[in-house]
Amino acid sequence: MKVYLCGPINGCTDAECNDWRSYAKSRLPDTLDPMRRDYRGREAESVNEIVELDKRDVAASDVILANCPKPSVGTSMEVFLAWQQGKIVIAVAQEPVSPWLRYHSTKIAPTIKDAIDWLESI
Repeated sequence: MKVYLCGPINGCTDAECNDWRSYAKSRLPDTLDPMRRDYRGREAESVNEIVELDKRDVAASDVILANCPKPSVGTSMEVFLAWQQGKIVIAVAQEPVSPWLRYHSTKIAPTIKDAIDWLESI
């Protein structure tokens, strides 16, 4: 199963972007990490490239692992796109969880570890 590592990037620190993704990649053998194309600081001139390549990654994935520690337009759009494409969407979020996120997710987990444990069990 190919897993897309979905979560906030714009306005986030290196640690916020990379720490959870590094952990996920250590446990999941086949991932697509949008941070391999780090556009922070160049978002305005890279709009089309960012969106088109992220949409391509979502389409190429079987599962979306969406880390949702705070509101993120890009993360929300990717979750919705994945849901429209019939993908498994595992959202990592703390209560209260947005009804929109809950509706468009296959599973809500409280931690990245719990999400990956669930994914490995299916």
